[in-house]
Amino acid sequence: MNQILIYSDSLTWGIIPDTRERLAFNKRWPGVFENALNSSGKNVRVIENCLNGRRTTWEDPFKEGRDGSQGVAQVIEMHSPLSLVIIMLGTNDFQVTHNNTAWLSAQGTGKIIQIIRQAPVEPGMPLPEIMVVAPPPITKPTGAIADKFDGAEKRGAGLAMELENIAKVHDTYFFNAGSVTQASVKDGIHLDEDQHQVLGKAIAQAVAERIDLW
Repeated sequence: MNQILIYSDSLTWGIIPDTRERLAFNKRWPGVFENALNSSGKNVRVIENCLNGRRTTWEDPFKEGRDGSQGVAQVIEMHSPLSLVIIMLGTNDFQVTHNNTAWLSAQGTGKIIQIIRQAPVEPGMPLPEIMVVAPPPITKPTGAIADKFDGAEKRGAGLAMELENIAKVHDTYFFNAGSVTQASVKDGIHLDEDQHQVLGKAIAQAVAERIDLW
């Protein structure tokens, strides 16, 4: 069995746009992803580690523990052996509390990749392959989170391109979620239920093409 860790934020946690509610596992994209791969005979187990508000390397001044680079090595150690880690982060790097660019955010993902590759796994256990997933571009933030993400669509412009560059530099897989889905019109940030279905199936197809190589 291949264990796959998904390290992400509220887009993957499955928050229902403009609410504080959560989609069920089989309706958010990690569950769709797992079911699609298992249905194709690939025999995988998905482990979710998704925290609302998680950044790549920055803290939230109002909530503890949102720096995604802190503790990730122990997460890898905890769940090893892992075949693959999927990183989908960056959206929260563009909250109004940060004046980041897409380039800076992508460097944060690069730092997480390096930490994963140095994780203190048990002797003889392999380090996992890594896939970087660029989140769909932020559109005009609306609803309850509008103030929190005011102007984020401008600060985050070009993130997919910068993450693809980081994936090349660090020799990881890359998938652009924006190539198959888009942010919800309800808040401009998160994914609607039907978009979770689309994304989960698309990433499953991308992983299925590579899983037999591990």
